[in-house]
Amino acid sequence: MKQDKMPFQVWILTLAAFAIGTAEFVIAGILPQLATSLSITEGQAGYLISAYALAIVIGGPILTIYLTRFNKKAVLSGLMALFIIGNLLSAFAPNYHLLLVSRVIAGLTQGPFYGIGAVVATNLVAEKMAGRAVGQMFAGLTLANVLGVPAGTWISLQFGWHSTFISVAVLGTLAMFSILMFIKAAGHSEAKDIKAQLMAFKNPLLLISLAITALSWSGFMALYGYIAPIAMHITGYSAGAITWLLVVVGVGLIIGNILGGRSSDKNLNKASIFWATAMILSLIAVGLVVDNKILFVIAAFIFGIASFANVPAMQLRVMNHGGEGQELAATANISAFNLANAFGGFLGGIVLDSQLGAGMIPFAAAIIPVFGVILIATINRRETQQGRAVLDTIS
Repeated sequence: MKQDKMPFQVWILTLAAFAIGTAEFVIAGILPQLATSLSITEGQAGYLISAYALAIVIGGPILTIYLTRFNKKAVLSGLMALFIIGNLLSAFAPNYHLLLVSRVIAGLTQGPFYGIGAVVATNLVAEKMAGRAVGQMFAGLTLANVLGVPAGTWISLQFGWHSTFISVAVLGTLAMFSILMFIKAAGHSEAKDIKAQLMAFKNPLLLISLAITALSWSGFMALYGYIAPIAMHITGYSAGAITWLLVVVGVGLIIGNILGGRSSDKNLNKASIFWATAMILSLIAVGLVVDNKILFVIAAFIFGIASFANVPAMQLRVMNHGGEGQELAATANISAFNLANAFGGFLGGIVLDSQLGAGMIPFAAAIIPVFGVILIATINRRETQQGRAVLDTIS
C-alpha cells in the first residue's frame, strides 16, 4: 500500500545511496595516502576517480536497460552484493592496477542502482510524494560528501586507506541485508521497448541538454577530486585538516542542492545559466586565494554551493526533453555527470603532475564549463523561440 508519509524502505535506499556515493568520492580525501602507499603520483591516484566514473558512463545505461525487466528487490540486492565485492577487492588490492580494476567493478553498480532504486522509491509512496521520495533517496549521495567522505578520510589517516574501503563495504552489507529484509519483492515488469526509448535521443534539445551536463559539470571533479593535495601542498594545511575542510565543502553542496532545486522550479532557464556561471567564477576565486588559508576555505565553501546548485537544473532539463525515453534519458544524464567526473579526474591529474602544479588546477577546471554556458545560452534561446511559436499557434 502506498503511503502519504516517507516509509522506512526509502531510508534504506538512502543508506545504499550514501554507501555508493561515499565509494565514489572518498578518493578525494585519501588520495595523498594512496599515492604514498602505492608509490605512484597523486595524479595517477586521481585516475581511480576516472575509472569509477567511466564504469558508470559505460555500464550504467546498458545494465539499466537489461535489469529493468527483473524483480527489483533481487536486482537491488544483487547490485549491492557486487558493490561489496568491488570495495573488498579495493581494500585488499596489492597494487595500483588491481585497485583500478576493483574501482571499475564497484562503479558498474551505481547507474542501475540509482535508476531502478528511484522507481522503487516512487512506488512506495503516493503519487504526490514521488518527487520527495526520489529526493530523499538521492540525499544519500549529498550526505556522502558531508559525512561519508570526511569519515572515510579520518579512517584512512587513523587506520590506513585499506580500512576506508572495508568500512564502505560494511555500509554496503548493511544496506543489502536491509533491502533483503524490509523491501517487498516487486513482480517482473514489462521491459519498455528499447527502440521507443532510443527514439527520444533524436531530439536535438535532449542531446544538447546531455552535452550541457558533461561540459558544465567537468569543473567540479577537477577541483573536488584534488582538493586534498591543493590544500596540503599549496595552501599549507596538514593532512588532518582535510577532514573538516571536506565537511565545509559538503555543507556547501547541501545548501547548493536546495537553492538549485528551488531556483529551477521558479525559472529553469535563468537558474541553469546563473549557477553554471557561478561555478566558473567560484573556481577562479579558489585559484586566486589558494595561498590564503581562511579565504581558501571560504572560496571552497562557495564552490560547493555553486557547483551542486547546477544538479537539479541539469536533471530537470534532461527530463523535460526525454519524451518516451525519460528513464533512459535520466540514466544517460547520470552517465553525462560521470563522463564529466572522469574527464575532470584526468584533467586534474595531468595538471597536478605537470610543471603547472596543484595551484593551477582551479583555473584549468574553469575552462571547459565555459563551453557549457555557451550551450545553455543556445538552448535557452531555442526553448524561448519554441514557446513563442506554440503561443502564436494557439492564438
